[in-house]
Amino acid sequence: MTGRLAFVESPVQLLNVLEWAHARGRGPAPAAAPAPAPPAGADRAPGPDAARASAPVPDSGTGPGTGSASASGPGTASGPGTAFAPASGPGTSPAASAPEPGQGRDAVPAASDDLAIVVLSPSDPMSRGQLRRMAQLARDEGFDVHWQEARAGRGALVRTLRELGGPLRAAERVIVGDPFSRYVQLLLTLFGPRHVTVVDDGTATMEFAAQLAGGERLVRWHRKGDLGPRELLLAPVTSLARRRLAPGPHRTVEIFTSLPVQAPPGTEVTENAYAWTRSRFGPPALTGGADLVGTSLVETGVVDAEHYLRVVGQLARTHGATRYFAHRRETPEKLHRIAVETGLQVVRPELPLELIARRGPVGATIVSFPSTVVHTLPLALAGTGVKVAVCEIAPEWLKATASPRAQGFLAGVVGTASGADRLTPRGGSAADRLEFG
Repeated sequence: MTGRLAFVESPVQLLNVLEWAHARGRGPAPAAAPAPAPPAGADRAPGPDAARASAPVPDSGTGPGTGSASASGPGTASGPGTAFAPASGPGTSPAASAPEPGQGRDAVPAASDDLAIVVLSPSDPMSRGQLRRMAQLARDEGFDVHWQEARAGRGALVRTLRELGGPLRAAERVIVGDPFSRYVQLLLTLFGPRHVTVVDDGTATMEFAAQLAGGERLVRWHRKGDLGPRELLLAPVTSLARRRLAPGPHRTVEIFTSLPVQAPPGTEVTENAYAWTRSRFGPPALTGGADLVGTSLVETGVVDAEHYLRVVGQLARTHGATRYFAHRRETPEKLHRIAVETGLQVVRPELPLELIARRGPVGATIVSFPSTVVHTLPLALAGTGVKVAVCEIAPEWLKATASPRAQGFLAGVVGTASGADRLTPRGGSAADRLEFG
């Protein structure tokens, strides 16, 4: 029997690979009990009793626990994550290209009868920092994790393909977290696995399943439909990858998800109930207040920044929120404005929010904009008494340049979030009241 090979590019993808392995019967390692919280600045998230501000870890590329810095000024938080501070560089220094400790460039894990995980490292520092912490959690669980600098300058693509070719050819099953990733699509066109599993990388899973069922080309929901020069050049790759991600006579496809999906016939849909997260961490201590969850809808060009900032302030006042958990793609400039204009403590989570919330402490109410967490947090926090609420996006908050599909997609995310209460804007202004609807 040949093995299973997972490719991940975000912290959430890696979390869901661990959930998939747990659901398949691969439980935590015997010594996997939660460890005491490390000192401030270490590359691990705090435990449930560690309400502290941990220092941002520079993206030095040298592995966990290599750096520390202090966060000061408005928005410095005391809680489970990294207090807000401007990001430190693009992660392109020579040190940032170094392999992870114990994972040399030639140490790509060979496929075996177990699961090997390859991190196709992104470029932005926040994603890299969270991924390093998640990679360490996976190693603590006994998994073989290889850190691949897939975007580290010229020659990285060729080097990555050369190093991953053998393991890919030998793998019986390939697990991917982002079927829209050009990197993953290219790998799938070169090496077609017999069995494919797609795990969640956010609400994009819903769009992926719908496009696969409809025989459509794979395109992210927030992008406009017109093909630019780059998309035209990569169209053959995308087309072949879509076929490699579809079930057929010689290929099985599984979607492992916590989201409602409409998959094509022949696709196996397996529920992700966050059983590993619930068995491994928590239950959390509750602060009694409310926490807000940020979104990158401004950064992706969907929602107008001024509307967004006004609504964040309104939500904070209405629900008595004190903390704002930032999305890893939110810009430092936007987060600084939120901290200054609303008085919220802006926290950069060190791990996916499902783990941060499960470890605690966390607010008795969590308010989010339409995103994956309005589906995942009710599962991860089941039985804890935490209430999750989702704020709908009013049409007038959208930018004129937003994709025509944006409003319908966001409405679908809200409408299918059965475990969350709904907050509906009343009136025509972004500053109007937001009430439970």
